Amino acid sequence: MNPLAGQLNDSIKAGNEHVYDMLSNLGKAIYFPKEGILSQSAEATAHAKKYNATIGIATENGMPMHLGVIQDKLSAYSPKDLYGYAPPAGKPELRTVWREKMLRENPSLEGKSFSNPVVTNALTHGLSIVADLFAEQGDAVIYPDKNWENYELTFGIRRLTETVNYPLFTEDMSFNSEGLLDALLAQKDRGKAIVLLNFPNNPTGYTPGIKEGEAIVAAILRAAEEGINVVVVSDDAYFGLFFEDSLKESLFGKLANLHPRVLAVKIDGATKEEFVWGFRVGFITYASENKELLAALEQKTLGIIRATISSGAHPSQTFVLDALKAPEFAAQKEEKFQIMKGRANKVKALLDSGKYGDDVWTYYPFNSGYFMCLKLLTVPAEALRLHLIHNYGLGTIALGESDLRIAFSCIEEDQLEDLFDLVYAGIRDLEKA
Repeated sequence: MNPLAGQLNDSIKAGNEHVYDMLSNLGKAIYFPKEGILSQSAEATAHAKKYNATIGIATENGMPMHLGVIQDKLSAYSPKDLYGYAPPAGKPELRTVWREKMLRENPSLEGKSFSNPVVTNALTHGLSIVADLFAEQGDAVIYPDKNWENYELTFGIRRLTETVNYPLFTEDMSFNSEGLLDALLAQKDRGKAIVLLNFPNNPTGYTPGIKEGEAIVAAILRAAEEGINVVVVSDDAYFGLFFEDSLKESLFGKLANLHPRVLAVKIDGATKEEFVWGFRVGFITYASENKELLAALEQKTLGIIRATISSGAHPSQTFVLDALKAPEFAAQKEEKFQIMKGRANKVKALLDSGKYGDDVWTYYPFNSGYFMCLKLLTVPAEALRLHLIHNYGLGTIALGESDLRIAFSCIEEDQLEDLFDLVYAGIRDLEKA
């Protein structure tokens, strides 16, 4: 093992031996190089005042070399904020501003010890880092039966983990914290579990309420008290889009420093929060009371980044940072939030109006995010999906036998009634066939 990896492991062990035990073999072996090209370039940048012949970019007139056909379109920004490599951890000011945003929007983080966010290439990359650092072949990865299918690719296929699902909802359509607890306690012999919490949930658009959130935290704590090491990941892709009574902050704040056997990780980003999907700017943040442990996890995270993408895109980090600092940012974001809330409320009003009766579908609770799910009562979801797309020009997502996901995020409010009229018509067509 590389001595640098060994030093990082020693820091993690000293800070919390349970967290060391959570690491995968790759997580134990990875490190961020302190010697070599990166460190020598950094030293030259600091001290080589005449010529710096170390950096792997081309320069001209003291600035990164660039093409006018590109810079002409981006003239509001300095070439130094666009064309050079961003640091592997991301632009320092962006990391600071995002941390301040996290504290502002998650009051339960006040007084908690957590790392500076590291910039990722959006949310999937953050989840992939978690998988690389903590998931070993055969580890249990626990998440609900209604989930984002990329979890299976990221953990099950890439890292050969065992997927453990539990029903998202109870019979009275509240979050199934007992199902989560049962799934956790079933891992007692393994002594380890990775839990993925995704709120607002994709595909249902559901965020638990305050009491449900407390029950989730209690389930995690109970598992830890039973001797299970738990890596609990808050996948906060749709954070902030809370339209009705629900938690208004990430459970990361409540899970941070909960128990020595619990490592809380937050995956979030500008991708959906700031409506910049193609910019691919996300963040990964760890919680621990031990600063040396946090520093070591950050170094291992940078090792994964260095070994995969090297660093994130510089221009998009600049664009996001500039937006977050803009005086108009809050008002513009609130405007878009109200549009999204109006669409969600319109869907719920339509479904509760009685227009479609109660014999063709019910719907799962939704109060946030981009999506909602119908539970079809009379026709298969896949048959309806195909019928709708080929006969009505309407695209939806079929999930399992009976669930149909509809993204109201990409449909104008005044078009939603027509959309559901078409879904209803499609069901009646299939019933007659």
